Amino acid sequence: MKYLLQRLTFYLATAWAAITINFLIPRLMPGDPVQALIARFQGQLDTKAVESLRALFGLDRDASLWQQYTDYWSHLLRGDLGLSFTFFPTPVGEVISQSLPWTLALVGTTTALSFLLGTGLGIISGWRRGSWLDGMLPVTTFISAIPYFWLGLIAIALFAVKWPLFPAAGGYDSALVPGFTAEFIGSALYHAVLPGITVVLSAMAGWVLGMRNMMVTVSSEDYVTVAQAKGLSERRVMFSYAARNAILPNISGFALSLGFIVGGTLLVEMVFSYPGIGYQLFQAVGAKDYPLMQGVFLIITLSVLVANLLADVVYLLLDPRTRREA
Repeated sequence: MKYLLQRLTFYLATAWAAITINFLIPRLMPGDPVQALIARFQGQLDTKAVESLRALFGLDRDASLWQQYTDYWSHLLRGDLGLSFTFFPTPVGEVISQSLPWTLALVGTTTALSFLLGTGLGIISGWRRGSWLDGMLPVTTFISAIPYFWLGLIAIALFAVKWPLFPAAGGYDSALVPGFTAEFIGSALYHAVLPGITVVLSAMAGWVLGMRNMMVTVSSEDYVTVAQAKGLSERRVMFSYAARNAILPNISGFALSLGFIVGGTLLVEMVFSYPGIGYQLFQAVGAKDYPLMQGVFLIITLSVLVANLLADVVYLLLDPRTRREA
């Protein structure tokens, strides 16, 4: 319990630092987002309206940076993330709630699938060194070195342009109205095939390499040799003794991946114009949309911290050495 309280205190302090940086960075960026918003109205706003917009977005020139900071925390604790410049006057929370399910569905599913496939293949290839599966390691190394957005461009060129089997962009057919209907869900799955395959291939290669190398190291340990000497089945030794210890670094990496699910795979969403939260972040940066950037960064930061806390809990359950040290 003391160990968990220490970790929780650490993550709370980290969350405070991240939120503070999240507040400062957009305000240090060059440019005036309010002027960009006003330009969209082509001079239809008077001076009082301009100052009202500044106050509305927490950028009042008469307010000090400290006052803006305290106001930011006050709104944050009430769950108010402000209004988006890009989608004015839509609240940031509404914009995020519309795009977050797309990212969770795509990146969450592909991250879990790539982890399971990559870890399973890594266990088998590392345990059975010299097999044909282990001989495919150079191919895995090559795939892991390819940027996933480049894989996405290749997938579009081959399967959306040369052989038009799948759509090249979007999250669903523009003629459909979003809803829980069989037609809409089928269209969403159809549009997610290419970006999903891109993420799975790119991420799975890393899991295979990491797990394979750890299995090679663990299989030479004394406790594995003793388990084999006892006459235990190869399957039990491989999974219950070798893989259980070799998988610990992968679990830590998987926890980080779970945290970054919320952020999405930004470049993949940009390449495929996928309506996820990463694509919204890209639009927010281009429009200098402070509130939307801060909202997205906040969600990403908190999700990463929660995922790391869960990883610490899983470590306590899987590794007796961690419990003794705690």
